[in-house]
Amino acid sequence: MEREEILAKAQKENKGLDTADLDAQRKGAYIAYFVGVIFIIIADIINGIIFKNVNHGPNAAVCAMAFTAFITKYFYLKKKHELIVALCYLAVTLLFTVLWILQLCGVI
Repeated sequence: MEREEILAKAQKENKGLDTADLDAQRKGAYIAYFVGVIFIIIADIINGIIFKNVNHGPNAAVCAMAFTAFITKYFYLKKKHELIVALCYLAVTLLFTVLWILQLCGVI
């Protein structure tokens, strides 16, 4: 098999997608997720110290992102532990959402 044939076969198998670009996007999204989580944790700490209150809305958003990531992994990999982790994140997302709604209503 010649070089051109191998290249054509690889391109056909990857359906024209650039795997290096996809890997870079995947790594970028992974790093961005952690930067966002760290930023929200720092904001929670500062708000807790200065205002003696933590807004639970952003915490619900972070947990929703984690739930989405793990439920997606479960659908692709079919590993039971991914589903369990996803359900845990869903429960925490619902908890933070309820707390946030209670904050908006002035109950807490």
